[in-house]
Amino acid sequence: MTRPLTDTDFERAAQRLGCQVAAIKAVAEVESTGAGFLPSGEPKILFEAHVFDRLTGGRYRRSHPGLSSARWDRSLYGAAGQHQHRRLQAAVELDRDAALQSASWGRFQIMGFNWRMVGRASLQDFINAQYRSEGEHLADFVGYVLARGLADELQRLDWVGFALGYNGPGYAANRYDEKMARAYARYSQH
Repeated sequence: MTRPLTDTDFERAAQRLGCQVAAIKAVAEVESTGAGFLPSGEPKILFEAHVFDRLTGGRYRRSHPGLSSARWDRSLYGAAGQHQHRRLQAAVELDRDAALQSASWGRFQIMGFNWRMVGRASLQDFINAQYRSEGEHLADFVGYVLARGLADELQRLDWVGFALGYNGPGYAANRYDEKMARAYARYSQH
C-alpha cells in the first residue's frame, strides 16, 4: 500500500493554490471518501459509460450497453471498488485509450481525459502516476485546479462555483457543493 498523504503534503498543495488545507481535504473526502486506493492497492476509480460512449463515437452502445451509454446513467455504475476495475478492464478490451480516459482516478477523482491538462506527458504517464501514490493524485489535483482556474473558488470557499467547475453541471443533483461545504466545516475546526 502506498503512503497516505501527510499534513505537510496538504500544506504544500494549499500554498500552491493559495487556499486553506481544510478546503483541499474537503474535496478529497467528497470525491473518494478520503482515500485514493482500494485495499487491493489499486487506485479508486469510477468508470463513466457516457464518457466512453462519447470517446468511441457510440460504436459500443448496442453491443455493450453497460459500458457505453449516450447519457449519464447512475444505474450503470453498480458497486464501487473492484467492480469498477472489472468494468474498466472490459472497456479496455474494446478500446484501451478511450477506456482509461473514461474513468475518474484516485483520491481526487480526476478524469483520465484530463491527462494533458494536469501536466502529464502521456495518458500512460497519468495512469502510472495514479497507481504510484496519493502524492501523485494530489499533484494532479493541483494541476487540474490551476488549469481550470478554480483556485479562486477554493480561496473564497465558493463551493457552488468550485463544484460546477470541478464536477460539471450535474454537481447540484449530487449535492457536491453541500457535501464539500459540510466537510470543510469539519476540517476547518481542527
